[in-house]
Parts: sequence; structure tokens; C-alpha cells
Amino acid sequence: MVFAPTGNIVEYKGYDDDGKDPIKPWFQASIDLGDHIGIRFGHILPDSEEPRWIYLSHADYDGIGGFADILRERGFDVGPLPTIPHRAPRSWWPFLRSMPLFLSPRERVTWKKRFGQSAPPRHDKAPKSVAWHVFDRETTDKIVAACKDKQYTVNSYLLSHLGEAVYPDTADDTRSMGWMVPVNLRGKVNRRRDSENHVSFVRVPLERKDSPDRIHRKIYRELERGEHWANWNAYTATRILPLGMKRAMVKADRATSRYTVGVFSNIGVWNGDGKIDLEGDWLFAPPAMRFFMIAAGCVTWNGRLSLCLHIHPEISADPADSREWVTAWVASITSDIE
Repeated sequence: MVFAPTGNIVEYKGYDDDGKDPIKPWFQASIDLGDHIGIRFGHILPDSEEPRWIYLSHADYDGIGGFADILRERGFDVGPLPTIPHRAPRSWWPFLRSMPLFLSPRERVTWKKRFGQSAPPRHDKAPKSVAWHVFDRETTDKIVAACKDKQYTVNSYLLSHLGEAVYPDTADDTRSMGWMVPVNLRGKVNRRRDSENHVSFVRVPLERKDSPDRIHRKIYRELERGEHWANWNAYTATRILPLGMKRAMVKADRATSRYTVGVFSNIGVWNGDGKIDLEGDWLFAPPAMRFFMIAAGCVTWNGRLSLCLHIHPEISADPADSREWVTAWVASITSDIE
């Protein structure tokens, strides 16, 4: 693996493409349109407040695999990577059922918030509007305990409060916001490397004041319907499309079956036993791209949960906008557990 330091940024470059990967051409189409496809990781050392950013190409990695390889490059054994726990079998039927949706009208979100200055995207520059927060262990434990008590996932809980943070800036008549929730397919999909991109997704429509329990049920309803398989098989089904057509579909917001305003990804709990001797905190967020312009992620490292959010520059290149949403996100969470 080759990396090139640039200030406080390390760019890990991708692996060679053998021409058979059905996922990479979609990311190449996004690059051609100016999108930065780097998964954002940040390492905050104990004596620093600013992260050292690391970007891994989403064409070559997903969040779990990327973080695993970052740790492996430092000589740490992370063990086997987590596999999909859901029982829904792999099937082409969900994809066939979803095909008419690719031509359906897009229910876009209208903003009433006045964002800061926007900017054209650059494939070689990560979004400037980024913010983060790291909870202490006590608060992290409270969040986990609250979720266990109510029998929903931390994922559903955090997505609910992210909705609480973002919704006030949407138009008053906004009925729902579609959010992409990645699904790890390891254990049912095999690729050349265990760190390669094994992620599909389900789309979750968030309505105003959706509770974590309701969001939890929505996510699992989509999993039961096999929507993650529909989206995964769409890569294979569109392999024969030329790159120019893929660019046109991305530009017209037809790369996914339905519009999504953002993506929220949780890459889980790492080093819970403290066996990896690596101080500091870690941040994670998926790339902010044309078909999910708000990108938020979380990771729990050494018992401390972190949140990170960045915004596609066509919405805003002003860090104050992402900071405002992260502040509201944290406030919504802390007021709930106090």
C-alpha cells in the first residue's frame, strides 16, 4: 500500500483494478464529476485537538475494511472482520422489484437554512465543511445502556438524533428525508481482500420526530425485504453500462433507486478490551457525494464514541454549517440521556 503525506493528511492510494469489479466504475463516474470519494478517518492524538486526516478510496474499501487496514499498517492484529448478522438470503427478486423506482420522481429536500458559501467539488480535495465530537466513556456507556434498555441499536438511536439535528433546517412541508444506511455483507459476499468494499445499503425514510424504536423497525423492515440485496445486485446488473452512461446517471441522480439526502454509517466498536496500544481518539465518516450530500459516521474506540459529519461542497464549504449540525446532534443525544 502506498501513502503520501500532505500536511496533516495521509492519502492512501487504491489497488489496481482488474477490470472486473462492478463497483469501481460507479466511483470513477463520481470522480469524473468532481466528487472526492475518500472515506474520512481522523486520528486525534492525546496532546492535540485537531485530527490527522486519512482518506481511503471508497472504490477500494468500505469503512470497516479501511479502518482494519489502517490498524494493520501500524502492526496491530484486528482479528477477523465482522460479518452480516441478518438472515435474509441473497436473491435477485428484490432488485427486479426495485427497477421501476429508478425512473420514479425524486423527492428532494428543500432547505430553509441559509448555508455558508458553496464551492464546486474537487476529486482531489476533501470537503472543507467538517465537524466532530468525541463522547467520554461515561456518556458512551449511558448511550449504550439506554439502547439496550429500549431494545434498539445504537445505530437507530444516533440516526434518530441526527434527524432531530437536521430537520429544523428543512422546509416546513418536508414529509420525510431518505437516509442511506450501509449494510456490511461480509459472510455472504466474498471478495479478493477482506478489507475490500463489501457494503450495500438500505434507504430509511426519516419523518419528523421519528423515535429510535420506529427507525429501528424501519431499518429491519428494509432488511427483511432484501433491499440490501437489491442494491448490491444492481452493481452486477449495470456492469455492462459504459462509463459515460454511469456518469450521466450519477449527474441526473439516477445512480440509486430513490433520492437520499445523506448517509449515516456506524463501523462499530473497536479495541473494547484495550489490547491495542494506540492512544488517542478516532473519527470516521463516509464520503459526501452527489447522491448523499450529507455524510455522517461514528466509531467507538477504547470505549469512547465519536461522531463526524461533513457536507458536500455544493451545499456548503463553510465548516460552521457542519459544526452547527454536530452541535445540535450532540445536544439532542445528551438531553435524552440526562
